[in-house]
Amino acid sequence: MPAEESAPGVWTERVTPGRFDGRTVIVTGAAAGIGRATASRIAREGGRVIAVDVSAERLEDFAASFPDGAIATVVGDITQQDDIDRIVDAADGRIDALANVAGVNDDFSPVHETSDEIWERVIGINLTGGFKLSRAVLPLMMAAGAGSIVNVASEAALRGNSSGTAYTVSKHGVVGLTRSAAFMYGPHGIRVNAVAPGGVATGIPMPAHVSRTGSARLTPFQQAIPSLATAEHLAASITFLLSDDGININGAVLPSDGGWSVQ
Repeated sequence: MPAEESAPGVWTERVTPGRFDGRTVIVTGAAAGIGRATASRIAREGGRVIAVDVSAERLEDFAASFPDGAIATVVGDITQQDDIDRIVDAADGRIDALANVAGVNDDFSPVHETSDEIWERVIGINLTGGFKLSRAVLPLMMAAGAGSIVNVASEAALRGNSSGTAYTVSKHGVVGLTRSAAFMYGPHGIRVNAVAPGGVATGIPMPAHVSRTGSARLTPFQQAIPSLATAEHLAASITFLLSDDGININGAVLPSDGGWSVQ
């Protein structure tokens, strides 16, 4: 149904034509979920998107839905410096904004059960990858005297009872990265903010084996989630902060969680 005819209380995505005209925006995790919804919205609002993901097949499928060339794809691993370099090269010297969306879940393990493999993978993708890509794009933004970065944190960045150790630590780290960068680069005209999603229906798989200890402890608190958001709900929050609509916002961590953080 058209937006103007939406029923009361029913949310409808409202694209803002031209909001990203002339802008080049890197979006990681762009082949699915929040990343794909964010990249899609930016492209539909006039932006040129460098869509990054490890899945070549899903990226190709996504780009095919924008035959006008608004989506340029880079298949790469954001934890690897060579791939970071290729992502930046794909932007052809201009990067107006960056959305660090790529992320993975942990297995709900508490500290004494957390394996090196889980720790290194979750910290690597959720925190180190965003750090490396931010480090790579900031010199271009400083030279331009403007830029916007949005990092995807989590409800787990706001509390200790929504996920396992590795994921919780990684997302607290994202908040620290966001606030430090906002302070350091604000004088250069660069804004750095974060969005903290609650429960989102994205289809990101959980590990095959989940910690019984962690799951038993976390489940009662996870049941307080007010409702599941869609990827498009989160894309609305992310693009608000990325765009000039968020011009006076720097260093913020926006809980886009349906009110979970106040439960």
